[in-house]
Amino acid sequence: MGGLVARALLTLKNFKQDLINLLITQATPHVAPVLPLDRFITDFYMTVNNYWILNARHINLTTLSVAGGFRDYQVRSGLTFLPKLSHHTSALSVVSSAVPKTWVSTDHLSIVWCKQLQLTTIRAFFDLIDADTKQITQNPKKKLSVLNHHFIRHPAKHFEENPAIISDLTGTSMWVPVKVSKWTYVAYNESDKIYFTFPLANHRKIYTHVYCQSTMLDTNSWIFGCINSTSMCRQGIDLSWKAELLPTIKSLTLRLQDYPSLSHLVVYVPSIHGSKFVVDCEFFKKEMRTIQLPVTHLFSFGLSSRKVLLNTSGLFYNIELLNFGQIYQAFTINVVSKCSGVKEEITSIYKLHIPWSYEDSLTIAQVPSSTEISLKLHIAQPDNESQVALLKMYTSSDCEYEVTVKTSFSQILGQVVRFHGGALPAYVTSSILLAYGGQLYSLFSTGHCLEYATMLDKQAKPYKVDPFVLMIKFLLGYKWFKELWDVLLLPELDAIILTSQSMCFPLVSLILFLFGTCTAYWGGLLSSTSVRLLSSLWLALKRPPELPKDIKMISLDLPFLTIVLIIVSWTTCGAFAILLTYLYYVFKIVHLQASLATFKNSQTVNLKHSRRNEKKSNHHKDSTVHYLHLSANDAEDSLRMHNTVINLLTWIVLLSMPSLIYWLKNLRYYFKLSPDPCKPLAFILIPTMAILGNTHTVSIKSSKLLKTTSQFPLPLAVGVIAFGSAHLYRVPCFVFIPLLLHALCNFM
Repeated sequence: MGGLVARALLTLKNFKQDLINLLITQATPHVAPVLPLDRFITDFYMTVNNYWILNARHINLTTLSVAGGFRDYQVRSGLTFLPKLSHHTSALSVVSSAVPKTWVSTDHLSIVWCKQLQLTTIRAFFDLIDADTKQITQNPKKKLSVLNHHFIRHPAKHFEENPAIISDLTGTSMWVPVKVSKWTYVAYNESDKIYFTFPLANHRKIYTHVYCQSTMLDTNSWIFGCINSTSMCRQGIDLSWKAELLPTIKSLTLRLQDYPSLSHLVVYVPSIHGSKFVVDCEFFKKEMRTIQLPVTHLFSFGLSSRKVLLNTSGLFYNIELLNFGQIYQAFTINVVSKCSGVKEEITSIYKLHIPWSYEDSLTIAQVPSSTEISLKLHIAQPDNESQVALLKMYTSSDCEYEVTVKTSFSQILGQVVRFHGGALPAYVTSSILLAYGGQLYSLFSTGHCLEYATMLDKQAKPYKVDPFVLMIKFLLGYKWFKELWDVLLLPELDAIILTSQSMCFPLVSLILFLFGTCTAYWGGLLSSTSVRLLSSLWLALKRPPELPKDIKMISLDLPFLTIVLIIVSWTTCGAFAILLTYLYYVFKIVHLQASLATFKNSQTVNLKHSRRNEKKSNHHKDSTVHYLHLSANDAEDSLRMHNTVINLLTWIVLLSMPSLIYWLKNLRYYFKLSPDPCKPLAFILIPTMAILGNTHTVSIKSSKLLKTTSQFPLPLAVGVIAFGSAHLYRVPCFVFIPLLLHALCNFM
């Protein structure tokens, strides 16, 4: 978050922007908070990002954002990418797996101590020093060049602000002409410098590109171009700056058409002692080394696959991954290499290149072998982007390669969790609200409250929620409906926000609803089991309580307790008061569960005793059992309702936990949390839950408000998904409404 705070400095009126001219952030979620748990953090993000967008022309600050990649489970890399603006080109965003000399993904903690990334950052800092001032340079062009050199594309040479394009090729050196289209040279203990020259005139007629690679990873210039030369030249154009550094080689690919003035290509082999390296060059046609591989369909579930076979003796291949550009797509690529007559260990490099964002990843394989590569995205392909994702294969000419791609269903679910996992609490709450509404309606229609699990299975259906959200999203495309929406001061639909961020998955809402319902079910099972265990502990430690003879909605201590909790909320932290209210409510339910268990045990004993006196007091016994039986049923109905309320209240407590944790960590500095996002909610929730803690189903069966109350949870469940999936702090606002109406049923 320090990276976001640094960007926020610029929004301060009295802050002098010229105090800083370089900002490097690591794993900072610049786009949006990971979990929007209160409105203050979302307002803060909106203020910072809007300022940077509106004032991009005037911000003279070079910014680099480094993401951790797929190993960072806390902050997904898509959130770290700074917004791309046409008039703000001094911002770079890159994933650590694409950073030269790093080439690894990091988790959220290791990104700050990953040695490879540390060294890359330190090298960049040294190159950013101005030779005259001994400080970070003020030149924005140089800053961007240094960051590009170290974090985007490294040419295997030390950074130079103004590199010499023309190099002298003089001295006592051998000049060896090479006329073949494919050439390999193994250098070992070379005593003389050698220049290998490749005449381009004849190759231009047949080939479109030339590719060269060297396993000597020094920082000297190694490849040049000669202009109008016959066999040797005194000066050459240094093409080494066009090369790219990879883990085991440095490589260069040139399109011959782009260099019409070059007559020769020159590869330089220095004199070395005790070292061995290999230099390869080959001329090729682009269409012979570019292979199109359409990815499999999303719903093939890995049952089908597509493959290509590379059986030519090339050194470099581009595999175009067609129809791949959405974040919900995930595939497994399997590369099987088979080599003939190979005695030494050979290394192949497979590089996944994403042209619309710097999120490349590399895989190194010792061939022959079978290598598995995960294929998924951090950033979706923009609508105006025509380039496709590439699998660049740096291969051995002695091996054949078979590339197979198939859909990975497990990784698709992983992408759903990565991009939409934060919305799960909204879907869990929506499912519980639907079950809650079903219980209230069954109480109104039949006089009895059904089990939570039964109502969850019956009521929590996606078709009760999703069609309404989709309908609203469709209608907002019409101007008249959008104007009506704005007149009513309704917030923007979360589905529209996700669509603008290219985060809409097919059937993602259905998947999340299924996960949400499962979580709601197991959460309900856990809460009911916990209540039973606590009631058993209560009975073991204290004299068994009895079921209440008369039902009092407002006891003598209730107003006092409510006032105390409201004062606690006002003077300390709203989340703390909500937690205390939750504990009070759980205490009341545990007490009721213990009373019911005691009653059932005593009822069994009384039933055995009454058989002896059945003839003497038959009428009296029947009436007594009938009365107690009704009382037990009411208690069981109340417990079922209370268990559902506990589940709703649990999620309110969980969503307010960050405020409580923040308050506790800073308690030694101040006693009152300000601003407090949970305080308004606490003021409403405390009296509501105090009343509900003393509410039994028998007291609300005849309420005139019960039918209306039972109808509210359905539209509120829709509202939770429509407005709370991307703004979790809104979820409790939808939950307390049916709870408040439930409490009011005691009085109406």
